[in-house]
Amino acid sequence: MTRNFSSPHSIIYSQLTRLAQGSVGVAIAFTLAINPSWAGDPFRTSEPRKIGDNTEAAFKAVFQQGDYPTAERHLNQAISSESNEPLAYAMKASLAYINNDLAGLDNYGGKTLVTGQKLLATDPLRGNIYIAVGHFLEGAAIITREGTLRGAPQALSRLRQVYEYMDRAEAISPRDPELNLLKGYMDLMLSVSLPFANPDEAINRLQKNAAPQYLTNRGIALAYRDLRQYAQALDYSNQAIKAASDNPELYYLKAQILTAQGRQEKSQQLIREAIANFDKALTKKSQLPRQLVQQIERERNSAVNNLNSAGR
Repeated sequence: MTRNFSSPHSIIYSQLTRLAQGSVGVAIAFTLAINPSWAGDPFRTSEPRKIGDNTEAAFKAVFQQGDYPTAERHLNQAISSESNEPLAYAMKASLAYINNDLAGLDNYGGKTLVTGQKLLATDPLRGNIYIAVGHFLEGAAIITREGTLRGAPQALSRLRQVYEYMDRAEAISPRDPELNLLKGYMDLMLSVSLPFANPDEAINRLQKNAAPQYLTNRGIALAYRDLRQYAQALDYSNQAIKAASDNPELYYLKAQILTAQGRQEKSQQLIREAIANFDKALTKKSQLPRQLVQQIERERNSAVNNLNSAGR
């Protein structure tokens, strides 16, 4: 399939890298929820893959508990004991991204690509998926190092390769949950950023073929938030919380939605609910990245100021 990214390429790639910043990277954002009965595979109930105990534990730490230090420890062990699993490298690269560790992003993004290429021989579906992820992470490194305008031409080339290998994976197994989760998130980032794009296809992909469910609900909530359809966004954020109630990032997402809805409807009650959710997220700030904590605190303070101004 041929895609034309030539016109809005800098917007596209900057919006895609926004996902890495907001959700700990494309690779992590699409890979979570643990169910031991799936033989260590967080996506598939049939033909599961064994990804490794430490990589699996890192999944659980990040996306069920929102515990980044614990995830980092498990990933350090995974790098030495599960060196053939590209997801471990992708997660390390994503953590490096949010920690402003450009050397780590370069290193582990490259290893994601190489390990995905090696996996082609035994698992072409996941091999193609993680070659795509590797190209994405390398593109994110280019944008981080060069800036959006200077880095856009190289990043655009990487983005084309991302979709080329995603298309190859889709030709192998169009209903694969891991593929559809990852591709659904990426398509949503494009659809909410470009005025001529329609998010319905991406939302439909997540609803019908992606897994795990709470990450699909999280992605759809993000999409509806950015589309300013706050009632739908709130519904999907609540569904995500129901499935992963220990994750403080989900309460942060809900707080963002309630804040935006409260301002739209001029509702002090919604703003109060938002502040309560910001506070709930911050009860676990010791396990979140520092920059994310600072962002939550800024948004909470803004909501409080909004409430105080409305009460005068």
